Amino acid sequence: MFDRYAGRLGSSLAVREVEDRRAGPGQSAITREAALLQAAMPEGAVMVALDERGADLSSAALAGRIAAWRDAGKRDIAFLIGGADGLDAALREQATLTLAFGRATWPHKLARVLLAEQLYRCRQILEGHPYHRE
Repeated sequence: MFDRYAGRLGSSLAVREVEDRRAGPGQSAITREAALLQAAMPEGAVMVALDERGADLSSAALAGRIAAWRDAGKRDIAFLIGGADGLDAALREQATLTLAFGRATWPHKLARVLLAEQLYRCRQILEGHPYHRE
């Protein structure tokens, strides 16, 4: 499903996965992952952290945020999905937006599908396409 929505987004979606090959349990793994995520982000990107404690926005509200960032000249938005232990607290604090797809904790691969679909839906909303109906 991820490939389906990513394909619909075309070149406007770039996926950068990072993996801590020295992965181990505990905070040090989260901290190492945070450093890898920061290094993978384009310079000046708007940082959006996906976390169950974040804002529960409607698709239209998320589309509005994306449009506002675009209109403010922001070229890149980096959506951060943490690994099994979640995102480092420092990354969540640095994020322009912390976004939740409900209060449940989702496996990161499923979160990728949800994110890709929402990004596609946001594009359709901004283009006035009937894919999204309120």
